[in-house]
Amino acid sequence: MCDFYFDNAATTRIKDEALKEMIPFFCFEYGNPSSIYRLGREAKRAVELARERVANLIGANKNEIYFTGGGSESDNLALKGVAFALKEKGNHIITSKIEHPAILESCKYLEKFGFNVTYLNVDSEGKIMLDELSQAIRDKTILISIMFANNEIGTIQNIKKISTIAHSKNIIFHTDAVQAIGNVKIDVEEMGIDMLSMSSHKIYGPKGVGALYVRKGVEFEKIIDGGHQEKDKRAGTENVAGIVGFGKACELARWVLNEHIDKIKKLRDYFFDEIKINIDGIKINGSLEDRLPGNANISFEGINGMDLILELDNRGICASSGSACSSGSGAPSHVLTAIGLDSNLARGALRISLGEFNTKEDVDYLVRCLRETVNGLR
Repeated sequence: MCDFYFDNAATTRIKDEALKEMIPFFCFEYGNPSSIYRLGREAKRAVELARERVANLIGANKNEIYFTGGGSESDNLALKGVAFALKEKGNHIITSKIEHPAILESCKYLEKFGFNVTYLNVDSEGKIMLDELSQAIRDKTILISIMFANNEIGTIQNIKKISTIAHSKNIIFHTDAVQAIGNVKIDVEEMGIDMLSMSSHKIYGPKGVGALYVRKGVEFEKIIDGGHQEKDKRAGTENVAGIVGFGKACELARWVLNEHIDKIKKLRDYFFDEIKINIDGIKINGSLEDRLPGNANISFEGINGMDLILELDNRGICASSGSACSSGSGAPSHVLTAIGLDSNLARGALRISLGEFNTKEDVDYLVRCLRETVNGLR
């Protein structure tokens, strides 16, 4: 059992309120939303309420929300959907070198079909250079996809400026906001976002459900064929219970957003202060100013990150060396190498991601264990 959980960027514990709303749709309200009798209509109403709750969290219209199986599917649907819908207009896509694998692998897939992809560099904090973005645009550019906040180092991009650049050339702008929703205030209208990917299990909802926001008028093709669910854009019977839990998690996140951000940021800054005092030979990775409130990514000189994680696990602490989607690959993080870390520092990285259920006492225990473990490994 994990007594001290510090890996909220990988997944979060579902909130009791979300689970409570889900349970009837496993047991009693088990209808198919496409059925026209009462049981089906009740399921359909629950899905539409969840759609409205998700939309409210990001300032969207409920009709612009499409439910998916998770953040990775949302990313795939955005990139492949736009690419194939607009292939007659152009074949060039711009993204960055530090995107989530769901974006990078989708781009590699599209390259097999004749699409050209530009992978932008980032600076030492993990931010793209806006002048480089502008220079990368071509006549055939149809899509720019830059993540809102990085899943490993927590750096937040200047989304509004990126969208302004995209729209000045009539280019669709997509952002992977899986790590950002519930941790950053997002208004898709004010920020000029055309498409945005979300995932339920990052904001205290269930696993296996996500959503893609698509601004009205943006063309995209479906990537899963079958029935006509989700306005004929995502075939398959809806995961009603999961969608209900996701919707409730979004509602809860909207209610407590400012308090949540303030609490988690104070806890993270306290961790940074304590780790600097207690351990020598460390490097904080990512931006100190434009950063997710709960993210702390630190490299320890002379330490292998996997060894550190296993030692912490023996002390009841759950943490990670980077993205859960890339764990076990053995290679240095593509994000950390992109910001200029050498392979030793990249392999010596630890990602701590704080969440709503963490306390100051948890952080004190973490710092104490880190000091003892790092000194022992060195």
